[in-house]
Amino acid sequence: MSSNESSIKSVLGRKIRVVCVDDSALIRSLLTSIINDHDDMEVVGTAPDPLVARQMIKDLNPDVITLDVEMPKMHGLDFLERLMRLRPMPVIMISSLTQRHSEISMRALELGAVDVIGKPSNGVHTGMLEYSDYIADRIRAAAMSRPRAGTINALAAKPLVTESTSATAKENLPEFATRANWLVAIGASTGGTEAILTILKGLPATFPPIVMTQHMPAGFTTSFVQRLNRLCSLEIVEAKDNEPILPGHAYLAPGTVAHLAVKRVGGQLRTQLLYTEPVNRHRPSVDVMFESVAQTMGPRATGVLLTGMGRDGARGLLAMKECGADTIVQDEASCVVFGMPKEALHMGAATEATPLNKIAERIMAGAPRSRYRPL
Repeated sequence: MSSNESSIKSVLGRKIRVVCVDDSALIRSLLTSIINDHDDMEVVGTAPDPLVARQMIKDLNPDVITLDVEMPKMHGLDFLERLMRLRPMPVIMISSLTQRHSEISMRALELGAVDVIGKPSNGVHTGMLEYSDYIADRIRAAAMSRPRAGTINALAAKPLVTESTSATAKENLPEFATRANWLVAIGASTGGTEAILTILKGLPATFPPIVMTQHMPAGFTTSFVQRLNRLCSLEIVEAKDNEPILPGHAYLAPGTVAHLAVKRVGGQLRTQLLYTEPVNRHRPSVDVMFESVAQTMGPRATGVLLTGMGRDGARGLLAMKECGADTIVQDEASCVVFGMPKEALHMGAATEATPLNKIAERIMAGAPRSRYRPL
């Protein structure tokens, strides 16, 4: 039995109860086989549409729901919005649309879904079976999550700096050190997209550079970056290899494709994409990023480990702390899944545990201002 399975059983004291909602009989059958093949979970019901699912949820009280997007009688996102408003519970979106139109995935996460998984575009039967362990891991993470109603009005939020911000207001923004003085590294998994948004919205356009690793499937990161740019003052980019790391920018590791690391070339910080094997079953891995920051920046960095299941990032955060960096984890009460931060705390890797809504303020307080000299 894996450590994840053991932790689930110790928390729930029984198998994870799952209801699968999909209009495809084949997908319902495949998900049932995949889930029932793991000793710590079971499918207690399947539904071909949201109307059947609604009554099934009332009758069976499942721990996790898997939900398709395009279905008869009610669109999956409409059902998700109603469900999270009236009865918040862990929901994983599983649909081919999450790959072809990843903005739908971002909307699902915004509405309160714990995770999104894309169906394989070719060879559904074989592809889904190959996803077996991945799907099981995401269900375990969902079962341990704290579901919340979605941030439906997020697009109405105002960033600290907009194009209409007055020149006087811009002049009064904090003047942070530039060049290679400081770097912030943020890692997250389940629940991390909304957590990252919360932090970045609280940072001004003058802030030192940020590198980020969020466990996310290939193709989703582009839509995530677009959404962040609509809501944040910083310039958010999907990281490419060997590009300069600049103040006022945040660089996100490309989903599934490569690990994001940092390096120094001629005194300048640059990104580095590593197309190596997964670490902690993840690519990109938070540990890889944190360890590169520890080696490159030493004490001139802040590491932030956010919500997520498992242990990715804990070892790397410890490496940063041992090099003198400031290290923070998201506190248990504000985490969707208190797995990665908990592991870091157990290892002594974190300087402190901070509520999500205080992390932006906390890392701003720790970042050097312009009086600091460049390396």
